[in-house]
Amino acid sequence: MRPLFVLCYLLLIMTEGVAVSSKPRRSVFFQDMNLKLFKESNFGFLSSLILRDDIEQLVLGARGKVFTLSLDDVTKKTGEVDWTASSAEKNLCQKKGKPIEECDNFIRVLHMMKDGKMLVCGTNAFNPTCDYMTFTNGTISLERNQMTGKGKVPFDPYQRFASLMDENTLYSAASSNFLGTEMLFQKHGLNPIKTEMKRSWLNDPTMISIRLVEASRHSDTGEDDYVFLFFTENAVEERRRNLRVSRIARVCKSDLGGSRILQRKWTSFFKARLDCPFGDVGSSPLARDVFLLQNQSNWEDSIFYAAFTSNPEDSGASGHSAVCAYKLSDVNKVFIGKFLTETNTGSWDIYTANEPSPHPGTCINDEMRARGVNTSLDLPDTSLMFVRNHPLMEGVVTPITGKPLLVHPSNKFSKIVIDQVTTPDGQQHQIMLIGTESGWLLKAVNMDGEEGRIIEELQLFEDPLPVKFLQISSKTGQLYSGASNAAVQVDVRDCRRYTSCDDCILARDPYCGWDRIRVTKRPEVVQLTVNVTQFLPCHPDTNLPVSWRFSDKIIHPDPRHTPISQGLVITPSISDAGLYTCETVEYVKSKMHQRTVSQYLLQVQYTGSHVRNLEVAVIALAAVAGLLLMWGSPAPNDQSALVSRRCCHTNVICYCCSHKEPGRLDNETPFQATGTNKTGMNVRQRSVTGWVANAVGAVPDF
Repeated sequence: MRPLFVLCYLLLIMTEGVAVSSKPRRSVFFQDMNLKLFKESNFGFLSSLILRDDIEQLVLGARGKVFTLSLDDVTKKTGEVDWTASSAEKNLCQKKGKPIEECDNFIRVLHMMKDGKMLVCGTNAFNPTCDYMTFTNGTISLERNQMTGKGKVPFDPYQRFASLMDENTLYSAASSNFLGTEMLFQKHGLNPIKTEMKRSWLNDPTMISIRLVEASRHSDTGEDDYVFLFFTENAVEERRRNLRVSRIARVCKSDLGGSRILQRKWTSFFKARLDCPFGDVGSSPLARDVFLLQNQSNWEDSIFYAAFTSNPEDSGASGHSAVCAYKLSDVNKVFIGKFLTETNTGSWDIYTANEPSPHPGTCINDEMRARGVNTSLDLPDTSLMFVRNHPLMEGVVTPITGKPLLVHPSNKFSKIVIDQVTTPDGQQHQIMLIGTESGWLLKAVNMDGEEGRIIEELQLFEDPLPVKFLQISSKTGQLYSGASNAAVQVDVRDCRRYTSCDDCILARDPYCGWDRIRVTKRPEVVQLTVNVTQFLPCHPDTNLPVSWRFSDKIIHPDPRHTPISQGLVITPSISDAGLYTCETVEYVKSKMHQRTVSQYLLQVQYTGSHVRNLEVAVIALAAVAGLLLMWGSPAPNDQSALVSRRCCHTNVICYCCSHKEPGRLDNETPFQATGTNKTGMNVRQRSVTGWVANAVGAVPDF
């Protein structure tokens, strides 16, 4: 046993150099997740997902099939319809040189129409096709009235694209030819328009996301709505060839194209570089996904949250990812700024000549209508020629505060959604829920001007598959996600993993508060022998660093004691008998806070010495007597008593800890959370006192 122990000891020591500062506070592995999983043998290559709160269904598009699952429990399949490519279509696809596994119908578009029907589009063996689907009396069915899907969905099942449905109008950013080389940003319907096939408009783009901003809803000037396209492309303005950059483009929703120039083409299409500075100076990170958090009272206060990964061509931030946020008012300032123009030498400079009036890219408003410009068809040819030749803005869209909200050195981000939570003190917090390429979900928050913190990471899928879809239901409050061969439902508001009051509060999880349940746990008694090496394990349920105390003194490495992250290696002498405490160490606002993980009452003896056994027994009894005195009247949150509590969601009446001095938990003060007590507990409502109003999601300056 001794060689095995020495080997384990050496392995533990070798891992001590791993940095913990970038780790999430807690990691929850798949086997410990309380999630609901949909996975079956005939379900593969999940290629679209839409959440239907109105009919309480999660709709999945896959290879040759559409599934519906119950929103309450995704393990319950409520419907299934087949839509595969015909044998003739598959044969033709293979004759054109495509592999057999790609010559099928991959359902890549699922959008709800104004009347409740759904538009369903698939690749159909490299012959894109669309149909309508209904959900009636719990049964899904296709109308079998197929139409072309070219330009609405890619030919290739693996090519990235983006689409958005606004009532019955579809916007798409996808390839429009078999080879996948003609990329277009289009509006479909009665008045279809698209981008110009010019390198300066779109240069080998990868489409990311399309978002609609309803500016007209709260406008006093009759302003039009905006449609934003996010993509990456090779930068035409860079001398370094094929440097990929992130872009944001803007068009007007009511754009009808030009009358003679730019007929059935966007007359409002302009684009700008989207910056998220991390890594080396001058590096160009690539956007992976975008979420729009709408401000219902002022549309210009709406915020785009974008997930980025480092550019493989940059060396300074290899494998890094980040989240940046952009205020819409800042975005619009760039689009009313100066333009770039291409010179005769092929370089791009700031356009300094006179610009057409109104400012190119301006959507139709009351002022323009007063001047006789009622639609884009009324724009003069000079304005349209300028739009055609100057699609690139000089300004760069930069994030709020000029830096990312969160940077992570190892995980590659793939998807992002934002959940806005109002805590009992009335503060609003934006929780970033980020999917990764390895199948994990990061729950992060940025508050009080601090750097972004990852509260916890959750392993959504047993296999390391990229998170392809993330959506939150406003009805169930649950998060729904999908990888290539599975869909999951998870409660991101689950607070049961917080096992003590200080753990709950210091985590600053805006979803969670504290509800007291007193349980007493006593230290484990361990018998050791003098000069015989022993290992005392310490396994915190977080990724925080740990420290050890012996009789209230911090244990530092010495010939007899070696503290490591997983425990304490001790070669005891007779004087080492007593109480040992393993604690996690956490800094909040530059102040240290400790939480007990394990406690051991050590009894040390000489081998074969009855006299020393008696002496050890006396020492141990004295230690136990002291502990019993301490247990006789424990402070409610004194860690020597290891008082346990329960962490609960913020819609119940909860109890939180107050702090009288830095790092010490002293008494309890109740606070009234919003909503009703769903636990059924008969708890009397109390008023909010002290800093406890900030206990959920914000730690006070103690």
